[in-house]
Amino acid sequence: MLILYWALVAVMLVGVIGSIVPLLPGPSLVVVAIVVWGLVKGFSSVGIALGVGVFVLLLCIGIDFLAGYLGAQKAGASHWGQIGAFVGFVVGVLGLLPALPVGGPLVGMFLGPLLGAIVGEYLYCRDFTVALKAGIGIVVGTIVGRLLQAVLALATMIIFLVTTFPSLSTLSTGS
Repeated sequence: MLILYWALVAVMLVGVIGSIVPLLPGPSLVVVAIVVWGLVKGFSSVGIALGVGVFVLLLCIGIDFLAGYLGAQKAGASHWGQIGAFVGFVVGVLGLLPALPVGGPLVGMFLGPLLGAIVGEYLYCRDFTVALKAGIGIVVGTIVGRLLQAVLALATMIIFLVTTFPSLSTLSTGS
């Protein structure tokens, strides 16, 4: 049981990291780990953590949609810039950016949206300064959103630890 518990905590940690790194599952992985522990030990043992986890997961989904949009709106980006950022993200993650002989998808997930937003916004307004500002706004909004998601996922993991760790002493004594 102890091995499973710490394995699930490790899975949660991957979920926290996944909140920042788009190719990894994020807060959903934290919730899945809580559910697995609930299946093993009973859902009464994870009620608070599961409630918080589901709430955080729904909040993170909203943050995902709003962060880039609010960053774009704050920087004055059009829908063209937002579409460009999305296309740039996909291209960047797939490692198709020709300027990336080293780093591939990891660098591309940050560089792709910036370049995509700049290109999209430039196609719309034909002003490079406005396009650059829009691109930076979208990327900053997205990064802030991802960091916020990581903090929320970490908080959920801590709540799980605080609410379930005391019961581990009964697992180690065999009672």
